[in-house]
Amino acid sequence: MNRRSFLNLSSRPAAGTHREEMPKAVQCPTRRDVLLSAAGAALAAIPAFAKIRGVEFGVTGRPDDFLKCEQYGFDYFEPSGSGIAGMTDTVFAAFHDQVKASKIYCQSVITLISNPKLKVVGPDVDLDAIASYLDSTLDRCKSLGVSVAVWGSAGSRRVPEGYSRDTAWDQIKAYLKRAGEIAHSKQMVIAIEPLRKQESNIINTGAEALRLVHEVNHPGVKMIIDYFHMRTENEDPEIVRTAKAEIVHMHFANPTGRRWPHSPDEDPVYAKFFEIVKAINYQGGISIEGTGTFEADGAASLAFFKGEMA
Repeated sequence: MNRRSFLNLSSRPAAGTHREEMPKAVQCPTRRDVLLSAAGAALAAIPAFAKIRGVEFGVTGRPDDFLKCEQYGFDYFEPSGSGIAGMTDTVFAAFHDQVKASKIYCQSVITLISNPKLKVVGPDVDLDAIASYLDSTLDRCKSLGVSVAVWGSAGSRRVPEGYSRDTAWDQIKAYLKRAGEIAHSKQMVIAIEPLRKQESNIINTGAEALRLVHEVNHPGVKMIIDYFHMRTENEDPEIVRTAKAEIVHMHFANPTGRRWPHSPDEDPVYAKFFEIVKAINYQGGISIEGTGTFEADGAASLAFFKGEMA
């Protein structure tokens, strides 16, 4: 993938003579010199390439952050699928043009369904309405370069109190088969996201997501691993090895505070997780999903991923 090229700027060399050898008029650096030097240092700190070992690195966020994602050296951007769906035609056209003019793309979308009327589980499921929504939404996503639509969307799959969990499981499978068919027709996949119990009362582990993938058995239905949710649920990272054939995407955050990662020392399981990611020759995206900013955390997070994947 082509990356943004940055100009190498450097400050003027400082005088290196002794006091007695200095000219009578010492020329101090101008404000412009100082600004150019600072800009050069900042740009030099931003990686020219992020992708390593076939793994691309991206960030989830609002469309307003797209240009920052490119500026800070990431490979792709991951907006909200429901946000894309909710854009007016005019707003979407502007965002589409912005993406197409960029050197990066939208590889994936998060939050596929947020409309509270579109329920996957419960007594009020309308699969035809969901299918209609997915058809138009995935068309828009596809035009941005998206190949993976992440289905976490806890509200859509929440099991009502007292509702049969067996029925809920069957409803989820029926939805995934329908959604997978739509995605597959557009050369895309629906990727099941396990969510911690604090957010979802079903599909909380990678093992459960893998069971669903196997039971649905459709080429348009795969899964992701979210490091934050995996650690919160205390799931063994060996699930990455077990589910390697079905994992098409990953989300990542420092489990302490759900923040952008900075250091290998932040979490004792980082090393094992990335060891497995490399061992299975994972070829996909890893998106940061957490609290942080490009300005404060972007360079450090990219350096962290490069170090862990080296």
